Amino acid sequence: QVQLVESGGGLVQAGGSLRLSCTGSGSIFGFDDMGWYRQGPGKQRELVATITRGGQTNIAYSVKGRFTITRDNAKNAVFLQMNSLKPEDTGVYYCNAVPRYDTWTYWGQGTQVTVSS
Repeated sequence: QVQLVESGGGLVQAGGSLRLSCTGSGSIFGFDDMGWYRQGPGKQRELVATITRGGQTNIAYSVKGRFTITRDNAKNAVFLQMNSLKPEDTGVYYCNAVPRYDTWTYWGQGTQVTVSS
């Protein structure tokens, strides 16, 4: 059974930093694409950043230059370093991943990020 567990959310002042982590389990061969999405209050879920197994990244324009996505394939983990946080970055951040040789996308339970002004 594939599971994704996020950690690292919290409350931070504008201009501060947070680092989110997500660790996957239950996939014998690891994961292909992994990524982060977020859902702000009253908003739809949106892409933040994705990374392929080979390290190619796709970063949303709204966070480009402030957020960095990385991964550790040996640990089935993906990370999101968030700098220069803004109040509009507030929301629940979800990790997702596609197990290798699978087509289903799995989601974590989400971690709350709150940026105060």
